Amino acid sequence: MGCCRKATLIDSPLSRTCGDTTSSPGGSPKPRAPTPGVLAGLDLLPLTSSDEISRRREHALRQHSFFQLRIYLRRGHGLVAMDKNGLSDPYVKFKVGGRLIYKSRTIYRDLNPVWDESFTVPIEDPFLPISIKVFDYDWGLQDDFMGSATLDLSTLDIGRNNDLTLALQDPSRPEICLGEIYITATLYPKTQEDKEQYFQKNSRIQDVNKRLKSQIWSSVVTIVLIEGKNLLACDPETGTSDPYVKFRLGNEKYKSRIIWRSLNPRWLEQLDLHLYDDGDQQLEITVWDKDRTRDDYIGRCVINLMEMERERTYNLWQELEDGAGSLHLLLTISGTTASETISDLTTYEQNYREKENLLNRYVWHRTFHNLKDVGHLTVKVFKANGLAAADIGGKSDPFCVLELGNARLQTQTEYKTLTPQWNKIFTFNVKDINNVLEIIVFDEDRDHKVEFLGKVAIPLLRIRNGEKRWYALKDKKLRSRAKGNSPQILLELSIIWNPIRACIRTLNPKEEKFMQTEMKFKRQVFVRNVLRLKVFLMHFLEIGKFFQDCFEWESTVQSFAALVVWLILCYYFQPWMLPVGGLLIFLKQYVICQLSGTPQVPWDELADSDIDEEDEDDKEKEEKKSLKERLLAIQEVTQGVQNAIGKIASLLESIKNMFNFAVPYLSWIAISLLLIATCVLYLIPIKYLLMLWATNKFLRRIFRPHVVPNNEVLDLLSRIPDDEMLTYIKLLGVSLSTHLGRLSVIRWYLQLDYKDLKLLSSPDSADRRPHPKKKHKAS
Repeated sequence: MGCCRKATLIDSPLSRTCGDTTSSPGGSPKPRAPTPGVLAGLDLLPLTSSDEISRRREHALRQHSFFQLRIYLRRGHGLVAMDKNGLSDPYVKFKVGGRLIYKSRTIYRDLNPVWDESFTVPIEDPFLPISIKVFDYDWGLQDDFMGSATLDLSTLDIGRNNDLTLALQDPSRPEICLGEIYITATLYPKTQEDKEQYFQKNSRIQDVNKRLKSQIWSSVVTIVLIEGKNLLACDPETGTSDPYVKFRLGNEKYKSRIIWRSLNPRWLEQLDLHLYDDGDQQLEITVWDKDRTRDDYIGRCVINLMEMERERTYNLWQELEDGAGSLHLLLTISGTTASETISDLTTYEQNYREKENLLNRYVWHRTFHNLKDVGHLTVKVFKANGLAAADIGGKSDPFCVLELGNARLQTQTEYKTLTPQWNKIFTFNVKDINNVLEIIVFDEDRDHKVEFLGKVAIPLLRIRNGEKRWYALKDKKLRSRAKGNSPQILLELSIIWNPIRACIRTLNPKEEKFMQTEMKFKRQVFVRNVLRLKVFLMHFLEIGKFFQDCFEWESTVQSFAALVVWLILCYYFQPWMLPVGGLLIFLKQYVICQLSGTPQVPWDELADSDIDEEDEDDKEKEEKKSLKERLLAIQEVTQGVQNAIGKIASLLESIKNMFNFAVPYLSWIAISLLLIATCVLYLIPIKYLLMLWATNKFLRRIFRPHVVPNNEVLDLLSRIPDDEMLTYIKLLGVSLSTHLGRLSVIRWYLQLDYKDLKLLSSPDSADRRPHPKKKHKAS
């Protein structure tokens, strides 16, 4: 690499007064010739030797009891290559007395990195040197050492910017030059009062840390990785990539799943990272392509969490470096544990001016100012009790998560208690008044895994403003009480919204909720869904049976009245009558509700005991059933679903084959009927045709009592074969044209199963045809 320059001090008063200087390998300047000094008011005394200069510097530094050091890390030059590609991913660590005081961000694939970042730290002892080490970042492996330097604070000019060039060296191989880094260091003297204020502030932080016990993190960063767009193609064979994403915040890392062969992957993964007060505030996101040998680097982006507001969900599209694509993220910083936060109820004071401005935002005459801003929700989370014990010691570490759509906020964790007191206040921007606020209580484990403790779901339209009350915590399905001693949570909710904006938003597409748990197949869920669908099917069957009874004249009065009503409706029908019919249905249901006089039970005051008893009864019935009975029940339900799906598929295939001329005779019949229908509909108004059709249906039973009721269209479609029948017909034609013979083909055909039918219907069936004497299993 060539010989590196020694560390020099540029444009400092010491260099101007002391003449030429050289520096030690660590970067500490050493004066060569004694000249009159100007340091800290000692410039009037003659300088006789370097020892005298050191003593006077030490005397000047000891006059101050406290210092503040500001270091501006500018750039590096000529660093060593540590990766196989001939580059490095360097970052810098600063330590004092073995304690890490700062860690820079990582610059990827660069031997001349530009960090351009600064930090300020307190210094009590300026005679302790600062150790500076440069490392090459490796994912999942130990980072490679790239060189070190030492900064001697006693050589700096107090209160002035000292531009330094530090040569990097390896202590085990001091003869090898490892590059240079350029920094600017400034040492500011502080008074005794500043020192006392600093230590007083530190003591408050220590008290907070003691109160939080083992909880070191200050905030939780919740990230929902949604999708990527237009990523780089790293696989030349397929023109795609197999992307996955790595997240790094401080020492915490997370790796997403791999999406195979896609440049627009969709992950839909949620992760939680923990933010520390004295840790790195830069969220580093890298995208990689999965390969068999070494994964390819696609792109990178960095999010500065210091610039992001707490207790707010951000919908971000992050562009990757060098045009490598973009990532779609949802990011929320919540769960703060500092003694004073925006969402802390203990220090919250209601601002009446802000409340008045909030009310003015949603008044009716400002409806069209911002249609997307439907309302404003305020949630106060006080405490919970009766929670289940999730830990071995009979306690839990509960925290509370609030979700409204894609917005997700959470409280801090209260350790080793079953009656946590969070005392937090949260605010949400309401985008859809029909959303449901979900409040979930979890237990936190040491490895940051969570365990469900309870849940409550509150529709926004059911909120009673300003009411402080207890809400029962339910299980995950919201059907019965959660485990524990009647667990409940104390909340106060208030919502301000604009009804007109809410109505307009309701008529627009619903916002997609990115994180939803996928329901796995369960027999009970399947049977329950079939029964739910069966309820509506039975209503349609009852309506059909009513019309059939009218056509069959089971009741003369009913059939005559239905005929008259139908004829009048057809003759006088207008399009505005359709919404009137819907209004009549609403009127009927409203009158029934008013006359019945049964008060509706509020959604949140359901009798838990009744639900629990129903669930227990269901469980007992399930336990009493034998395995054979359960299998028969499954078979009965699946058989019904299978037959219904088969009939629908057969009907649709018959319609397709009718238009495909699978049976030309039937297709020409359909063409003739369509031509006749076209002429009739063109010449005769539709209302007269409907009147004639109804008259024929009603009077047919009177004039032709023994006729069989039918539907001509369905009768025609029933004659058209579906795809399975066409397969059999094709099979028969293929078999009759082979050497098997016309006499034995029928006997052999009757012994085939469905797999053999598919085999023979393929083009190369003659080559793969089994021997005619081979036995086949019965169909």
